[in-house]
Amino acid sequence: GNENSESLPESIPSAPGTLPHFLEEPDDSYIIKSNPIVLRCRAVPAMQIFFKCNGEWVHQNEHVSHESLDEATGLKVREVSINVTRQQVEDFHGPEDYWCQCVAWSHLGTSKSRKASVRIAYLRKNFEQDPQGKEVPIEGMIVLHCRPPEGVPAAEVEWLKNEEPIDSNLDENIDTRADHNLIIRQARLSDSGNYTCMAANIVAKRRSLSATVVVYVNGGWSSWTEWSSCNARCGRGWQKRSRTCTNPAPLNGGAFCEGMSVQKITCTSLCPVDGNWEVWSEWSVCSPECEHLRVRECAAPAPRNGGKHCEGLSQESENCTEGLCIQDKKSLHEIKSQKSRPEKSPPWLLCARLGAGSSFLMELCSMGVIQGILSHSGEYGVDVIDSSALTGGFQTFNFKTVRQGNSLLLNSSLQPDLTVSRTYSGPICLQDPLDKELMTESSLFNPLADIKVKVQSSFMVSLGVTERAEYQGKAHPGTFPHGNHRAFGTIQARNKAMYIQNLASISTSSELRTTALFGHLGGRLVVPNTGVSLLIPHGAIPEESSWEIYLAITQKESSLEPEGPEVLLGPEVSCGPPELSVSTPFALTIPHCAHADPQHWNIHLKRRTQQGKWEEVMSVEEETTSCYCLLDPYACHILLNSFGTYALIGEPISDCAVRQLKVAVFGCLSCNSLDYNLRVYCMDNTPCAFQEVVSDERLQGGQLLEEPKLLHFKGNTCSLQISVLDVPPFLWRIKPFTACQEVPFSRVWRGSPRPLLGAFSLERFSPATTQLCCKVCVRQLQGHEQLLHIQTSVLETERENITFFAHEDSNFPAQLGPKAFKIPHSIRQRICATFDAPSAKGKDWQMLAQKNSINRNLSFFATQSSPSAVILDLWEARHQHDGDLDSLACALEEIGRTHSKVSDVAEPELEEPEFPSSRNGL
Repeated sequence: GNENSESLPESIPSAPGTLPHFLEEPDDSYIIKSNPIVLRCRAVPAMQIFFKCNGEWVHQNEHVSHESLDEATGLKVREVSINVTRQQVEDFHGPEDYWCQCVAWSHLGTSKSRKASVRIAYLRKNFEQDPQGKEVPIEGMIVLHCRPPEGVPAAEVEWLKNEEPIDSNLDENIDTRADHNLIIRQARLSDSGNYTCMAANIVAKRRSLSATVVVYVNGGWSSWTEWSSCNARCGRGWQKRSRTCTNPAPLNGGAFCEGMSVQKITCTSLCPVDGNWEVWSEWSVCSPECEHLRVRECAAPAPRNGGKHCEGLSQESENCTEGLCIQDKKSLHEIKSQKSRPEKSPPWLLCARLGAGSSFLMELCSMGVIQGILSHSGEYGVDVIDSSALTGGFQTFNFKTVRQGNSLLLNSSLQPDLTVSRTYSGPICLQDPLDKELMTESSLFNPLADIKVKVQSSFMVSLGVTERAEYQGKAHPGTFPHGNHRAFGTIQARNKAMYIQNLASISTSSELRTTALFGHLGGRLVVPNTGVSLLIPHGAIPEESSWEIYLAITQKESSLEPEGPEVLLGPEVSCGPPELSVSTPFALTIPHCAHADPQHWNIHLKRRTQQGKWEEVMSVEEETTSCYCLLDPYACHILLNSFGTYALIGEPISDCAVRQLKVAVFGCLSCNSLDYNLRVYCMDNTPCAFQEVVSDERLQGGQLLEEPKLLHFKGNTCSLQISVLDVPPFLWRIKPFTACQEVPFSRVWRGSPRPLLGAFSLERFSPATTQLCCKVCVRQLQGHEQLLHIQTSVLETERENITFFAHEDSNFPAQLGPKAFKIPHSIRQRICATFDAPSAKGKDWQMLAQKNSINRNLSFFATQSSPSAVILDLWEARHQHDGDLDSLACALEEIGRTHSKVSDVAEPELEEPEFPSSRNGL
């Protein structure tokens, strides 16, 4: 208002005409920052125009007027404007907004314009609601909420996707009209991205926080492929079918398919068997036509499964008078086909006929020789050699050899069912009292069970002894070392002498068992020098509680009896107590002796129930969420949730399946100072199997003569040959019939609890000979061969007592708390926090698994509360000896989620405030 406002008249007398008509009225306006606004009015006809603001007249001096003449009508047109400042608006305190209005006069009266409001424009900085990121399945609905900042005038909202504006008019699937919200009716993969809400008015623009939208796809199985053809053309094999998680494939962190991707079943292809003739029957009696005949049948064997029929005649006849008798002027010595087969002549009839022509043959008949030959037609006899060839002639004992058919040996049906009894005598030599029982019952002096001795004259000697005397020696303290768990068959020693030791320090404890008290911090339990270990993760046991946990190996023969072609591949391991329940899986490591190839082996994990029966837990290649098996070349690492007794079983699905055996040679002097005994063992290539052999040899005073070697024993039913070669001829001699010995396939393949397969006795010509040089050859027929070079002194006083090199677990069977783990707990927590969190590119723990060569059965880890923690537990189990943290650091660096250097870590405390920067940190 102004001081002269009241002097202005409400109406001015006017001449006859029309009322003023507004050509332009003032508009609502906003003051931006400190800039004043201009309000304008234009009316015709108008003698005067004045502004009234908030009910008060504006001083005429504040008006800017302009007058013109409308040429069309000749009426006066008047235009007036005023300025309104920010200060004026801020100083006004009324019930409504600041407003202004025009009043125009003409000769007929006055006219008023519309009221124009004047407001100060602004836009606050913070959004009342920012959009939130979402993970939605494909074809799901996406709703992103946005409430823009308060402002005058009200802000308009615009949505950006990856910094590009979204035009809902171009995409019917998107709606941005509903109260500033963004609605995507059916999510598509292309809808994944970063979304931003933009708010703007005449004052400013504001950006919300970006919201990441991930449209994921859960994996779905494709259809099963057709069953493959049986991989074995002849005999037992396997066929499989597969499916892939590609219908659809999991994307953007979607769930992986549950279930198995590969199914295998066993199959049997019938082998074609070619027919073969039986032996000819005896010639029949000479007929009146001066001919006799004989027959044979195609039944040895008969052709089947498409095999070839026998070639040649099944019957033939010939002249029985050497051509002297002819019929119809035709010689009957020609061979003719006949249709009937005469009955076999009994032995007594044949003897009568033979005796008629020869007194010598009649004498044989009277002695029963002919009858004996006929009664065992097609069979071979068995000779039994002098026991001194095997035992060195140390003692007197009786045994019987019983030959039984073996389905795994060629022509087993030709072996006679004989029972041979012999009594062997020799000098008994006793040493000190500790060895008296040993000398009478040691397995060294008992006949070797089920062994075929191949003599140089090429005839076979078979001993059918099925029982052996057992000797339980007194336990002596000590530990048994083993080779590196990565290659039990090859010892990387500095030299051969470093591998060979005096066996007096080897433990012969009847029970391999270790226990320790575990708490919330977890730890590691190891049965020293066996390759068997148990890892209890941090947090697996509840806080403020502790349990005595044990880990044991069954040394006696396992209670598990494999079915059919199945074989036991490692020790039977027990861990407990069974009633203990853990919150996260623990890791059990069991060594095995299989050359693990899924094309040749089907490997299963079995568990013994409380009733003593064995049940299958899973196949190593199976997809399951109950447990996890990772098969390394020489050990199987198993993630389990329950304690119990477990064992690895292998089912060979082809003849190429390989069982890895360790071949070792031991030697010792006999009580006769001129004799020296060599004993050859073929045991499973596991540390615990080797430990048992060394323990037994210690009791017998045996000395390891050569670094053990690895033999690949195939499941092709071929037997094993052991021979001693290159014995110095003028210094030593090997006792008769023992130079080459053959062991049946089944005894080696089934893993005999007594792995002694060959015993050789060598004799010196002179006590002055103290060095023995020879070779021991162990070979499988149609298979692998190993040659061990023996060079040793037969005098114990000249031997060096050098111990084995063993892992540190020999001295520390139990490690508790942080010291048991290679990765410090604080570092481990950071890794888990990083890789367990989902991202737009997928769940990073899957990449962590992939970089650690874990590419199968990822659904097991997906069900865990912290997949990364379980992956790291598996890493700890696999690297308990090397602690190869550098490889883990490289994996993390490749993923791009950390730049820390990993090296040998020693964590003095449970928690560390920062990542160590030295080489001793991760």
